[in-house]
Amino acid sequence: MCNAQLSSQQDKFAQSLSQVYGHWRDAVVSRDYRKWHNITSTHRRLALQNRVSSEKGSWPADIFELPADPPSLKGLKLLRVHSRGMTAKSVYFGKVDFGAGKASSENLLLLSFVHEGRGWKYDTAEFINLDNLKDIRAQLASGDLVYVDTEAFMPSGVKPKPPIEVPRAKYIAKVYTYCPGREVKVRINNISAHRFQDNQISEVVIGGARDGMNNISFEIRDLPGYKGRDPIALRVYLMSQIEGVKPIKVYEYQTQQNEQPKARDSAVFEVRAEDAAKILGLRR
Repeated sequence: MCNAQLSSQQDKFAQSLSQVYGHWRDAVVSRDYRKWHNITSTHRRLALQNRVSSEKGSWPADIFELPADPPSLKGLKLLRVHSRGMTAKSVYFGKVDFGAGKASSENLLLLSFVHEGRGWKYDTAEFINLDNLKDIRAQLASGDLVYVDTEAFMPSGVKPKPPIEVPRAKYIAKVYTYCPGREVKVRINNISAHRFQDNQISEVVIGGARDGMNNISFEIRDLPGYKGRDPIALRVYLMSQIEGVKPIKVYEYQTQQNEQPKARDSAVFEVRAEDAAKILGLRR
C-alpha cells in the first residue's frame, strides 16, 4: 500500500511508526539513554550491548558514537507499511541523508519495529543502495512498486529473538565486504551473523576472534535486477589496539572481474600467537 492508497486507519498506523522512529532518532542525536532505552526493542538493545562488548567499548556511552546521525524521514516518500503479528515494517524512498547533507540519489530505507509491552518500539533500519540497480530506482520513481512487494520487505510476524549476551572480546575483529549488486550473508563462530547488500563496508565481529581456529561461512546471491559480474571481496581482520600497528588480515575470499562467486562456502581462519602479540602490543 503506497501512501496515496492508505486508508485512514493505515495512515494512522504509518504515522505512529514514523513517530516511534522519530523519538528513537531524537534520543540518539541528544544522547538520551533513558529515552533511547524506552523506545528501543529488547533485541536491538542487547545486540548493541554485544557489539560494544566486542569492541571493548564503554556501555552505554558508545551506542551514541556513530559516524553519522540516523537519517531523518523528512523528504522521504512512504511506499509501503505492513504489520504481521507483533512485527511491522515501513519502506521509504528518496534521498536518504545521514547528516552530511550530500544525498544526491534516491535509495530505500527499510525500518523494522517490534510490539513490546504497551506499544511499538524501534528495532532496526536497513539502507538499500540502488546505485547498481538503476532500473529498479527508475521503476520506484515512476510509481511501480513491485520491487518492494517481495517478501524481503515484509515483516516476518515473529519477534526477533534477543541474542545471548557475549563476554568482552579478547581480540577485536571486523568482517569486511565489497559486494556490488549482491547480498552476502556471513556467520562467524556460529555467533556473529551479518547481512550485506550492494555495499562496501565493515562490521564488528560479535564475540570477537578467538585464539586458534575460528570458523566462517557465507552465502552470496545476486540482488534482483543485477546483471553485472563485478568482483567481490570478503575479509576478516584483527584490529590493532596499538597506535601505528595496522590490522592483520586473517581471512579472505575474493573473485576477479567476470568470475562467478561461490553461492556458499565455509572455512576456518587462525589467530596465531604472533598475531595476537602484535595487535595487543605484547612481547614474545
